[in-house]
Amino acid sequence: MPLITTIHESLPYIDPEPTPSDRSAAEALIATERSLVPDDPYHALLPPPYSPSSHLTPLLQSEFDRIASSLATNPDAPPKLNALDLSRYSSLPEIPTPSDLTAMDSSEASTLLSSLLEKAYTDHAYVAQRRAHLALLDAYGKNAWLIGNWQLEGELKAIEKELAEAKREIDLVTLQRKQAQDEAGPEILGLEDTWKKGVGRVLETEAAVEGLRRQVLEVRRGME
Repeated sequence: MPLITTIHESLPYIDPEPTPSDRSAAEALIATERSLVPDDPYHALLPPPYSPSSHLTPLLQSEFDRIASSLATNPDAPPKLNALDLSRYSSLPEIPTPSDLTAMDSSEASTLLSSLLEKAYTDHAYVAQRRAHLALLDAYGKNAWLIGNWQLEGELKAIEKELAEAKREIDLVTLQRKQAQDEAGPEILGLEDTWKKGVGRVLETEAAVEGLRRQVLEVRRGME
């Protein structure tokens, strides 16, 4: 049984306000009935709660386990990602001197210089791409950010407009309901008064019949 706390103003406007004792009695009955069925912590119309474990890849799960283990061993130290070696971008490789190359074998020196040259090409390509990306960000990043904000602002205004229209429709429905109930109020009160009078007449008739029956019994007893 979902616990719905939303209150809609849909009660009849012609009914009198319940007394504190009547309200307490009604709330006691509601609590007794609700205690028979446990409450569902989620609304019946909502989808099931999101479970992150069902959407995590093994790689992400292993990374979360690593962070959890690092926090367990040292809670004060922030977890660090060691999957990328950043030292290659912060320190330059040591270039051998000509005397070191002379002391090496020609094939060994050629292999060392080739590896250093490959690393230099890699670093140069990385730095060149970084400079190109930073230049593009400097040239078009501000405009892209402003355009993104403008689009988000437009979506927000559209949602706010839909919300305002929905609230207006709710207000109109509430006014129509109130008007309909106010118009039907005198008729309902008249029917209720007629019903009460009819019940009273039925009781008076039953009382008269009972009195007449007793009189008949008394007459019969007198005749005997």
